[in-house]
Amino acid sequence: MSNDIAIRVDDVTKIYKLYERNRDRLRDSLGLTRKPRYKEHYALHNISFDVHKGECIGIIGTNGAGKSTILKIITGVLAPSSGKVEIDGRISALLELGAGFNMEYTGIENVYLNGTMIGFTKEEIDAKLDSILEFADIGDFVNQPVKTYSSGMFVRLAFAVAINIDPEILIVDEALSVGDVFFQAKCFKKFEEFKENGKTILFVSHDLGSIRKYCDRAILLDKGRMIGDDEPPKIIDLYKKALVGQLDDEGSDNIPVKNADNSASEHTWKESLVANPSLEEYGDKEIEIIDYAIIDESGNCGNTISKGELFEIKIKIRANEMIQSPIVAFTIKDLKGTDITGTNTTYEGIDMGVLNPGDERTVTFRQQMNLQGRQYLVSFGCTRFNGNEFKVCHRLYDAINIEVISDKNTEGFYDMNSKVTIE
Repeated sequence: MSNDIAIRVDDVTKIYKLYERNRDRLRDSLGLTRKPRYKEHYALHNISFDVHKGECIGIIGTNGAGKSTILKIITGVLAPSSGKVEIDGRISALLELGAGFNMEYTGIENVYLNGTMIGFTKEEIDAKLDSILEFADIGDFVNQPVKTYSSGMFVRLAFAVAINIDPEILIVDEALSVGDVFFQAKCFKKFEEFKENGKTILFVSHDLGSIRKYCDRAILLDKGRMIGDDEPPKIIDLYKKALVGQLDDEGSDNIPVKNADNSASEHTWKESLVANPSLEEYGDKEIEIIDYAIIDESGNCGNTISKGELFEIKIKIRANEMIQSPIVAFTIKDLKGTDITGTNTTYEGIDMGVLNPGDERTVTFRQQMNLQGRQYLVSFGCTRFNGNEFKVCHRLYDAINIEVISDKNTEGFYDMNSKVTIE
């Protein structure tokens, strides 16, 4: 391995044996079976990549892609079924925070226990103790058994130990957003210090904004296989397709929509989205919402949008009766149910005219995404007026989620896109 390589993953495969019954596992371990009584599950399949010294590499993928498994193999927690990993440098890993803690020991005792497990001497831990305790900021609780800690204090101390030991290689698995907002800010500041000091960083995160902001490269895993290794924006685009099972598709323009009688074999837009399986639906369905889509700036249909980009919300309706001037709407809420924004065809000055039975229309709302980077819920609706009477034709509450990817968030729900000058 060359001198500029910190981590080399060479053709690594990890196979788990899945047994239907515990007795089959026992018989197999004792060599009492003539044929295998298990199924092989490939958590990782022939994974290879290099991490150069000083690089920050992000690993992304859907649940079950193998992200945590590869980190555990790199740190020695798991052994690969085949292949090998080479490491040049001392590692500090934030995999399962506090996994090595003894619940009967005090916080101070666990600091020394964890530091020793990582490979540091007592003298080295002594030199780092003040910075660890200052970072954790849990006061006199450091002298109490950790079994008395709240979950917040527990992860604060575990994170402080792992990140203040000053390793050459930092490996992180979904651990940057622990504790309250102020502690999270400290975690990200420390992370940035590591990067500025030329440390090698390898981390797994579902926070695509952090991947794009901090990483030099990103790696996409899907179902145990490596799909891509490239610049973060390119890998994030691939990840969007992986989320909806369309890694082989070119984009939303290639997603055919079913005919009104569902005779086409291809799927609809909404089948390309991660939908809410228990959405609330009601209305008389004089007009019915039969399809919907979130289309990003590249023309991909999916649940993720980058902050600042233009995107479209498409809602396809079908009239089951003759209807005059239906109103089509969408609403975006936060996860607590607070309405953030939304609009409809009437607000936008659009009169849809008369729809006869069987008529279909696709309403497209095009706008710029200025919401902060986080998760939101999207609802769709179709209503109308019958004289002065307001009627709900079809509503789909919290039909889908939408994730806004951002590498810069400001206060509140949306960004005013301020331009700052200093004179």
